[in-house]
Amino acid sequence: MERHPQLSVCGCLVRFFPRNSLLGGLLRYEEWLNSLVSHEDIERDIFVESPMPHPGVVMRASELRAIGGYEDRGWPEDYDLWLRYYLAGKLFGKVAQTLIFQRAGTGRLTFSDPRYSVENFLRAKAHYLARLISARRNIVVWGAGMTGRRLSKHLLREGLQIEAVVDIDPRKIGRAMRGLPIVPPHYLERKDAFVVTAVSSLGARGLIRERLKAMGKREGEDFVCAA
Repeated sequence: MERHPQLSVCGCLVRFFPRNSLLGGLLRYEEWLNSLVSHEDIERDIFVESPMPHPGVVMRASELRAIGGYEDRGWPEDYDLWLRYYLAGKLFGKVAQTLIFQRAGTGRLTFSDPRYSVENFLRAKAHYLARLISARRNIVVWGAGMTGRRLSKHLLREGLQIEAVVDIDPRKIGRAMRGLPIVPPHYLERKDAFVVTAVSSLGARGLIRERLKAMGKREGEDFVCAA
């Protein structure tokens, strides 16, 4: 932090333990966390999940006070804070070393507090996506599965306009979700809508990201990954 005064939030890599009792989802989360080191990495995936392991984070006290500190909005306070730093244009970074070892015990708030439920993470994402996306742009949600359905509900509650839902399943295309038409990916080739991807299947995020980039869409400007 002393060498890089432009950084507002600095974290590090993490290793969860005890290893013999970790579930596959937590190991994948650890791998994802540790793949995000630069500001660009963290910014790109900030709507996927909380990208900074909170016990290993250093912040500048003056900036933390200026941004309003921690706020209880009914979802995780640390994730809420990172999203506010992001929207304020602050810079993130990580020391590329494993400097914290975090016990993944059942007593952690992550596993026991309702604020950390999937539904409340989706509420947080929708709340801040509504502040990121220009009101002049309609939205297309990519994903007619459970994640897309639940996130769409919260985006609509935030007052955003969703024009369609993209999916690759031919059994869903032509049907509707929450009154919205389900369309194939090529629907996006001539559309100016902002795309919010919401498919949580393993490996889907990378495939969708590449498909959108091949259409000429810019991440952060024309689409974000939210799952």
